[in-house]
Amino acid sequence: MNHGDDDRTATRGGPGSGGTDGAPLITGGGLVKSYGATAALRGASVELRPGEIVAVTGASGSGKSTLLHCLSGIVRPDGGSVTYAGERLEQASEERLSELRRTDFGVVFQFGQLIPELTALDNVALPLMLAGATRAGARETAGTWLERFGVGEQGDLRPGEMSGGQSQRAALARALVTGPKAVFADEPTGALDSLAAEQVMTSLVRTAREAGTAVLLVTHDARVAAYADREVQLRDGTVAPLGVTA
Repeated sequence: MNHGDDDRTATRGGPGSGGTDGAPLITGGGLVKSYGATAALRGASVELRPGEIVAVTGASGSGKSTLLHCLSGIVRPDGGSVTYAGERLEQASEERLSELRRTDFGVVFQFGQLIPELTALDNVALPLMLAGATRAGARETAGTWLERFGVGEQGDLRPGEMSGGQSQRAALARALVTGPKAVFADEPTGALDSLAAEQVMTSLVRTAREAGTAVLLVTHDARVAAYADREVQLRDGTVAPLGVTA
């Protein structure tokens, strides 16, 4: 692992490592967030550049998921700023934030959160239909994306009929089908065995590299973090020097 000029992060050449040049796509500055009396973030700052894969690591309760939620507009920080392509997201309307999550941002959670009543094909097609595509066109595109993630043959299955790894790859296809500028993945392999986790991460990294999509990856698994270009370690809601544990 090679330490950069800033000791808060380290740059690594993970599998399929890509470039990280250019101005930041998303910047979180001095983020503060509390839930009742519990402080989840205490001034955390992080940048995500176009095409960059950043792993956010740290112990349970260190603020990893809260950081992702703030950067993706799912929750508003109590203090600090979130800037996306020059737009201040903490000041944006809920309608605007919802629009960004439909078009510019893709979000993947630990258990995929596919709609259980829909087939994998219709789950992936849904964001396209919400954006105005016809059902037939959306399903055709969704099928292509399921194939890219190696689950094309499972398109007619509902989430309960698929394995965990298959469901998670379908969830990744759904997150990427609209061509987002950034994908936020919150413990996407946390519920998977080692083989399924490797398949999911390989699919995510390959597709993100091909599309030039930035990825913010929250994980507690060092093997998953190794796929990233750079690691940001949180400790008690702040960005800590790598190697310092809670």
